[in-house]
Amino acid sequence: MKTVGIAEAKAHLSELVDSVISGETITITRRGKPVAEIVGKDLPGKKFDFLGLKALTDTMHVQEEDAGTFIRRMRDEDRY
Repeated sequence: MKTVGIAEAKAHLSELVDSVISGETITITRRGKPVAEIVGKDLPGKKFDFLGLKALTDTMHVQEEDAGTFIRRMRDEDRY
């Protein structure tokens, strides 16, 4: 659990919310005494279609050249 003063909470609210989203609980203090607590809300997660992703990647063909060679070739050949 992280503890921050009210002035710091006002200045860094976005970062504190990101911490809460990742599972941390934030206690806000005024003059050293806890006055509020920010906790995450259980939101229904979006289900990921792993089988659909596998089906998509199975249809892709493997590139003959590696990414570095491909980028160098594009850079050298496609001058404008």
